[in-house]
Amino acid sequence: MKTIVKIKKYGSIVMSQVCVMCGKKTQVGNQIERRGLAKWKGGVGRKITGKTKRKFKINLQRVRANIKGTVKKIKVCTRCISAGKIIKAL
Repeated sequence: MKTIVKIKKYGSIVMSQVCVMCGKKTQVGNQIERRGLAKWKGGVGRKITGKTKRKFKINLQRVRANIKGTVKKIKVCTRCISAGKIIKAL
């Protein structure tokens, strides 16, 4: 049974930290520093004392996959692997 797998490419180069199946990549967010005691514990509330940028990196795995009848090594996120979007080569 052959299944056709679509691989997303960005331009002509597959990027290094991008899932080739769903296109998921590194996201940017904030790490928040807080001080004080929460109101439900009897304090005046938690106050933000600092924000620093951080990166949320995806869990990429190199997998030998069967793509259009040929075996290729691709980088795929673990969510796509567990969802069964790829067929692993034996």
